[in-house]
This record gives sequence, C-alpha cells and structure tokens, in this order.
Amino acid sequence: MPQINFDPRAMMLKAIEVMHQSIAETREDGKACPKVGAVLITTWPSMIKTACRGELRCGDHAEFTLLERKHRDQKLDGCILFATLEPCAPKARKFPKLSCAERIVLARIKEVWVGIEDPDPLVDRKGIKYLEDNGVTIHMFDPDLQDQIREANREFIEQATKRAQEDQKSNVITLSTLENALPLTLIKDLSEDALNKYRDQAQIKEELGTPEFHRRLVLQGILKEENGKWIPTGFGLLLFGKEPRVSMPQAGLLGTIHHSNDTEETKNFDGPLVFTPLEVMEWLHNKLPSLNDRSEAQRRALDANFYKLIREGIVNALIHRDYDIQGAKCQLIVTKDTITVKSPGKPVEPITLEKLQSFEPPVLSRNPILNFVFSKMKLAEERGLGLKSMKNIAQQIGRSRPRFSWDAPYLVLTIYRTSDAVENELNPEVLNKLSDSER
Repeated sequence: MPQINFDPRAMMLKAIEVMHQSIAETREDGKACPKVGAVLITTWPSMIKTACRGELRCGDHAEFTLLERKHRDQKLDGCILFATLEPCAPKARKFPKLSCAERIVLARIKEVWVGIEDPDPLVDRKGIKYLEDNGVTIHMFDPDLQDQIREANREFIEQATKRAQEDQKSNVITLSTLENALPLTLIKDLSEDALNKYRDQAQIKEELGTPEFHRRLVLQGILKEENGKWIPTGFGLLLFGKEPRVSMPQAGLLGTIHHSNDTEETKNFDGPLVFTPLEVMEWLHNKLPSLNDRSEAQRRALDANFYKLIREGIVNALIHRDYDIQGAKCQLIVTKDTITVKSPGKPVEPITLEKLQSFEPPVLSRNPILNFVFSKMKLAEERGLGLKSMKNIAQQIGRSRPRFSWDAPYLVLTIYRTSDAVENELNPEVLNKLSDSER
C-alpha cells in the first residue's frame, strides 16, 4: 500500500474551513445542527477530497456524504480521514441507517483524526471507541483548533448537553464496566447528602427521590432501571455511594503526609467521590504550612493558587483514572519538597505522556460520566481548561511546572512545593554537572 505523505495541521485547518460551509437544515423542533467538515486523503490516486454536513442533501452527515455519496464506487482501503466532530456511534441513528463510525470501518479507512467528541455524555467517545475496537488508529486535533470547533458549534453543544438529561440514547458500546448496574446494590446505598449537593450545584429542578429525578440519573448513566427498581451503576456508586469501597475496593483516595521529623500521617478518603476534592483540600489546609512571602496579602494569594493547583491535580486523577484496574487506588503523597498525585492507568489513547506534559493536550475523557457530573458541580472544567490552568498557576506562584511521569500502573503528577524542589530531586552526580544558569 502506498505511503501517504501529508501535513496533519494543514488537513485539520482544511477540515475546519470546510466545516464553516455546512448547510443547516430547518427543523420545526428548533434543534441546532452541528457544523461538521470532513477531509479524505486517498491512497491511489493520491487526492484530497472534502465534504460538509448538508452539502449534497439536507441533513446528510459529512462522513456519509464523503464516503457514500462521493466515493461509493471506489476502494478506500488505507485512506485517512479528518472529521471535525466525533463520528456517530452504532445505534445512534434510527434504523436502518448505519452510523458514520460503521461506514468508516466498512470502508477500511485506517486512520481517523477527530476534532472534538460528541458532547452528549452518553455518546461521548463511543464512536471513537468503536473505531479503535475495529483497528482504526485515532488522533485528536490540536487543542487550539478544538477550541475553534467548539466556538463554531456553541449552540449545538449547549443543546446536546441539555438533551442528554432528557433523551434516552443507546448505550450499546461501553467505555467501562462501571456503566453497568452493580449486583446487590440498592438506591439506598447512595448518600442523600451527596445527591442533594449535586442537585443544588447542577441546579436540577426535580425533587430528590422522585421518579423524575431517578429518570434523570438513568439518562446520565448513574442509575439503571431493572424490574421496576432503581439500581446504581458503578459510576453512580463511585460518585454518590455512602461506602463505595464495599463493592469497589479500587474506589477512594489514600493520603499520606511525610513530616520533616520522619513521622507519617495518613488519611483514607472513602466516601462519595463528589466530596473527595474538598475533603482533601480541608485536610491539607489544616496540615501544611502557608507558603512564605513578604506580605500577608501576597501569602494568601500564593496559598489560594497553590491549593487550586493541587485540587486540579486531584480532580484530574479521580476523573480520568482507569477504574477497571482493581488492584490500585488513587494516592496523594506529601513530602517537604513535593506533592505527588498517583492515578492508575495510562493516558487514554491517543493522548500521550508527552502531550500531557505540555499541559495543553487534546481534550478526551476516559470517563465522560464522571467528567459530566464534576463539571456540573463546578469541580472540574469539562473541556480541559483545568489542566491548562495548572501550567499558568505554577508560573504565577514562582514554582516549576508540574511533571507527569509513568510508574506502572500509575500516571504520576509531581507538584513542587518550593522553588528549590526540582534541584533537590536531582541525582547529585547530575546536579554537579550543571552550570549556575542551568541550575
């Protein structure tokens, strides 16, 4: 098969250019249509073809137009596709229509570059997962271009996120076993305090305990309805369970502080996941000294930003860890120089360690249900802004940029407490070879 040479950035820009040419259909229900652009790089002959939503027929998806309307009679084995929106997953369209993800697999396309995920939390990443499960290599658009796509589709994204709370969608493709109902668990295993906190923060109108409220939780992947009973899913128990670790030993977070007098202090955070970040922050506030500075006002500002940096690290660890790894738990380890946050599981493909270290990786969530709930409770930025802010906060408070590393089975985030902490961590032999400016 001929090798395809192309500039990924140029193709991303081309797809966005085509996206803006999308033709929105007139809908009586007032739903906004997404703007979607697609670019296909063919192998033989080597050509670049494009399509946008509604280009040839009202309502047709860009991928359908490109693959079925423009290239139906051609072999597309090994071609490369760029699409500004995640291809829809199987069962996402009304029978007998095939999803775009299925059409891509049937066309034997080998590589797909995706702009942004579908914003519906019950569909989020499932088109991508279907492609990955069928041997298609996935890449994401650059973060700044993802922002452009979201801005162009702001109305669609807002409406789609709201519909996720109202419309039942197929959940055939699973990203995690925790999407399933947990045997022997009951709705009374969920904390009313945690659910009330969620209801208040997310401004949910339905009253706690009503069928309408339960239906909302079903649509969000937090409950399942089985034989007339409401059963928590694994994600529901993680987020709101009174004692999640009874059924899920991998839940929770283990905290350890190594004091300068060689003593240790530990605390386990085993309750509802939605309470964990604030509980950890309160524990650290009571145990750690304030950052040093010349004035009280400056010290308070430093403290506030430093704890925000820690909170973002903890929230990312809890949301994006691989909960199917049952033999490991999230950990927080404090020493005199560093605060280390350990989260089981490698970055979700196609995000790499190198992209994480830039603190501006493309946005892609391993656990969209967790991400959705945390964002509604204002504990996380749903589209990656929290991770970007970590780099800026470290710079503002005069600390080295946090560092990501891999120590199987953990993704490790190291936050430096002092300006000398990085130097203190270096091997003495390496340190002695550095000049003053390098230090």
